[in-house]
Amino acid sequence: MIEELLKYDTELFLFLNNLGSEPWDLLWQVITNKLTFIPLYAFMLFLVYKNYGLKGMFVIMFSAALMITFADQLANLFKHGFQRPRPCREEDLQGLMRFVAERCGRYGFFSGHSVNSMATAVFIGLILKRSYYYLIFILLFWAFIVGYSRIYVGVHYPLDVVTGFFFGGLIGWMFYRLQLILQRRFVAN
Repeated sequence: MIEELLKYDTELFLFLNNLGSEPWDLLWQVITNKLTFIPLYAFMLFLVYKNYGLKGMFVIMFSAALMITFADQLANLFKHGFQRPRPCREEDLQGLMRFVAERCGRYGFFSGHSVNSMATAVFIGLILKRSYYYLIFILLFWAFIVGYSRIYVGVHYPLDVVTGFFFGGLIGWMFYRLQLILQRRFVAN
């Protein structure tokens, strides 16, 4: 059953990866770059400050830093535990796929980009839901775009990305709950 799932995952990867074309490669390389979204993070930080004040913003920033660290380490634990090679490391796929990333890491299950973008989307979306109801939907769309970019550039299978989304959503919700506790303890006084 696992072998069949991995076979379908590879087929879906090849389909999605080959939807790309050279004129779009630069756009997807920009999207997949972690530094691209610094202005988005700054804007989210501004919205948090505007709605929670300086003290509340620091509690949220502390929670977010813990969340990203936890998500990164969990992704690394899975990558080294499962040791599933990235598609760009599979010799059988070299003539069948498009590789447009700058580099190819060793293991790919599950995607760190996907877990972090989804955790951030859920965390910030829930924190700001009272003031900006539709923001969470925009952030979820952003997370899906980041996840697809990993398939497009050839460094992750769809299952890597979907698993990252699952754990990211869970982690984002857990750290949202944690920051609520911290807000009550440190800011409400």
